[in-house]
Parts: sequence; structure tokens; C-alpha cells
Amino acid sequence: MLHLRLYLRQTAACVLVLSALLTPLAAAQGPSGLEPYDNQAGSASLQGYIRDSRGQAISGVAVYLRPNTGTQTLTIRTDADGAYRFSGLRGDVYTLRVVMAGYNEITLAQCVVGATGTKRVDLTLVSTTQAGSAIALPAEKPQFFDEPKFTVAGVTEAMNPGGHGSNTILRTTDSLAKDTVLLGGNSLNAQARNPDPSAHSREEESLRKTADREPDNVEANRRLAKLLIEEGKAREALIYLKRASRINPSDYETTYALAFAHADTGQYERARTEAQSLLTRQNNASQEQAELCRLLGDVYEKSGRPLDAVREYQQAAELNSNETNLFDWGADLLLHRAYEPALEVFTKGNHLFPRSARILAGLAVTAYARGAYEEALQYLCDASDLHPTDAQPYLFMGRMQTVQAAQPSCVQEKLARFVALQPANALARYHDALSLLSHQENSADGKKQVESLLKKAVELDPKFGAAYLQLGILYSDRGDSSKAISAYQKAVNADPELKEAHYRLARAYSSEGEKSKAQTEFQLYRQLSKKAEEDSERQRREIQQFVYTLRDRTTVSPQQ
Repeated sequence: MLHLRLYLRQTAACVLVLSALLTPLAAAQGPSGLEPYDNQAGSASLQGYIRDSRGQAISGVAVYLRPNTGTQTLTIRTDADGAYRFSGLRGDVYTLRVVMAGYNEITLAQCVVGATGTKRVDLTLVSTTQAGSAIALPAEKPQFFDEPKFTVAGVTEAMNPGGHGSNTILRTTDSLAKDTVLLGGNSLNAQARNPDPSAHSREEESLRKTADREPDNVEANRRLAKLLIEEGKAREALIYLKRASRINPSDYETTYALAFAHADTGQYERARTEAQSLLTRQNNASQEQAELCRLLGDVYEKSGRPLDAVREYQQAAELNSNETNLFDWGADLLLHRAYEPALEVFTKGNHLFPRSARILAGLAVTAYARGAYEEALQYLCDASDLHPTDAQPYLFMGRMQTVQAAQPSCVQEKLARFVALQPANALARYHDALSLLSHQENSADGKKQVESLLKKAVELDPKFGAAYLQLGILYSDRGDSSKAISAYQKAVNADPELKEAHYRLARAYSSEGEKSKAQTEFQLYRQLSKKAEEDSERQRREIQQFVYTLRDRTTVSPQQ
């Protein structure tokens, strides 16, 4: 029998990454089962829901809470909705334990509760009769499984994973994770998309005429709707899809497209209902079931239900282990900071689809998140070789190497190729310049080449504040304070939010004896730094991280 245990990934021996939404609510009166905490009530609360693997509430679950600095344990049971709440808590680190007969026990050993506000931790209990398989697999397992070595058990508030560098690297990781998700796209008809705009326009015009002339033509209405969805006109597409659905309500393609369009227009509940109604059909092929699970994953993710979303993505991959389903599953795990599970999914995805550039990108961001910077950049070098004209691997590469000096030799070569392929791309010039800076031994020729690239970048994009900033640093290192000040001024004019430019400009003014101007820039720098910290904290609180357990702790070890 598999016993699920949750461990915080704070040391190399730990295997848990956490996640969830911190909701700043006013502390309220706790449930009747709440015991006093050393007679020193605080103003913090801890609450959440306990559900089974099907998402159903479990009532009567015993929830134990003990401060790690004390000995007294608080006890409560979940209500009919599966809810629990501890109020009057002091800021502390607690151990949260959840016990219910017939289910595997969960222990969260490092549950951090702030001095005020309400922390939310939702958890899922797996029945002992289902242990080892939180989601039923199809009778014949596809090539991918091996079943996964991890189980996603819940969500909790975002915490810095620690151990892998500064907040700058963490912010870069989260930003890259979001952009990785976007590589998945969300196309209803991607394979049928015509790259020729004029042919696309002619096809749309022809289908409109047919649909207007033959309003009962299901095929014409459906094809036109799909075309409109691809053009970003999902709301208009609904008109034709509803018409087709009235004519033939049992048609799978129409109902699926209708659910897709409702999701695309933000009508998530309708999309969920339509997709689930299709899933109840007994004659669906596994490929169709996987397609519906993937759509449900998108719906749940967009509507703020990440735990349900990741289960649907996993189910889709288990039903049909194609490149799209594996990528979406891995990307969702990455988005919610479940780096070890994401690594497992992307690694197996790479084994099955070695020519998938976006799976390599997923591996790169996962490696970067785990502190393996050179490995991350090597993955991106490999991805850029698969489709050299695709800008995305180069852009990811450039963003990683701006905060990590050590890099494999391939980076400079690939970024130089990016410039050759896209000479009018200012970002290509900028990233190539930074790569040269990290490799050149301060040679005069190297500095001239860097300067030339940066000048071309700002010529291509006069609002490129970061490029002006790097020019200013270059001039400052050269001892040319006049040019440095001019470049810094252009940087802050182009991007007033660029705090480093304000700081360096303040230093430059101070060196020139312009104390008043220096003071103004220092003040702007402090204001922007404070705002950046507040924005970073807000974004951190918005991230819902997954609580997961690795079933075999020796199989995947944390990156040092």
C-alpha cells in the first residue's frame, strides 16, 4: 500500500515543491473544535478544503495542526463541504496532518503561517484502494508509462524554492515558465490552417456564402466557425456553431468546437459542461477523450482551478501520449513550480519526440529553475538547431544569459546566427552583445563589436532602454563619463521604469559633482525598487504551486 508523504524541498534530501493562492482575508471566528494555542491568540488563520481524487468533498476528516516551536496540537474535522479552518493563530511554522480512515494520510511538515491574514491549503486524499493510481489509466498503457513517479496532492501558497540564486533568477524563471506555456498554443484547427492569407480569405468568403445560402448545412457552418476561431473571432463563430448544433446536437465535432469557443470567450462554465457531456459518451475513442481532457485542463487553468487542470492534462497524456499532450502537462507542472515532476514529463517527452523544440524549451526552463544553468542553455542551443529560423529558443537563451555569466560555447555561435537570420531584430543584436561581453577578455576589438551591436539595436528600436543602459555601462568602464551620462539619460527616457539606469545615472551625476540631479535619480531608484518589491510580492502571492509527492525518492533527486 502506497503511503503518501509530503516533504518540503528545503535540502538536497527533500523532494517536495509547494504551491497555492494566498488569500488576504480578515481572520474570523474559528470552528467550535478549535483549541486555544497556548492562551496567546493571534490574528492569522489557516483554512482549506479536503477532497478525494474525483474532486468530491470529504466530511469528517481529522485535521491536526501543531506549531513546530511548541507541543500543543490543534484538532478539527472538516464540515459537509470538506472545509476546515483554524483561526486565532500566531505567525509560526506548523506541521499540518490530515487523517481519514480509508485514505492515505498527508503530512505537511513546513506550513508557514504569517502573523496576519489567512493562508489557504487545499489537499486531496487518495483512497487506499486507489493508492498508486490517482487517475485511472486506460486498459492498455501507451509508450510513455512507466507510470509517473509523482502524485500531485494539492496546492498551497507560493514560496521561494530557495537554493538556486537570487530573486532576479526566480522572477526570470517564473516569466520563462509563463512563456513556455504559451508555446503550447490553443488551436482548434492548427493542422488545417492555411498559411496563405489570400487563400484563407477566399476560403472564408466561400464558406460564408455557403452558410448563408444553406443555413442547414452543418459542415459549412462548422468549418466557417473553426476558421473564425483561428482568426480570433470566437464570439462570431458561436453564431454558426449554435446553428450547426441545433441541426445535429449529437455531432461530436460541433459540440467540441462549441465548448472550445465558449472557453475562448471566457464562458468557462458552459465550456466545462459541454466538454464533460461529451466525455460521458461511451463510444468516444481514446484520442477524443484525450482531446476533451486537454480542453478541460485549459478551462480549469483559466478559471483558477489548477489542481483540476493538472489532472486533466495528465489524463490527456495517459490516454494519448502525443507531443502536444505531454508538452501541456509538463508546462502546467512547470508553471506551478513543480520542477521535479516537470522534469520527468519533459524528459520522457524528449525521449519520445526528440525533434520537438518546445519540449526542449520546457527542459531548458526546468533545468534553469533547478539551478542547472549551463544545461539549460545547451537545451536551447539544441532547440535552435531544430528550427533555426524560429526566434523563440534564441530569445529564451538571451534572457537566461543576462543573469548567468557562465554559458556553453554554443550560445555565442547561436546568438550570432540569430543576428544573421534576423538582422533587423533589435533583441537579436542586444542578446548577441551580452553574449560577447561574457566571452571577451576585455579586448579592444571585442568592446568595439559589442558597442556596434548595441548601437544598431537602439537604431532599430529607439525605445530600447536596456540597450542604452548597456551602452552607458560600456562608456563608464571606458572612463567616458559624458557619453555614459548621455546613454543613461536615453535609457530612462526610453524606459522610466528601468531602475538600474536611474541608479547608474545617479552615480554618474554624483561623480560629476551634480548633487541635486544625483539625489533626484537616487530617489527615483528607491521608489522603483520599492514598487518592484511590491509587484514581486503580489505576483508571488498569485502563483499557486503544486504540493506533490515523489513515489520513489531515489528515482529523481533535486538538482544541487
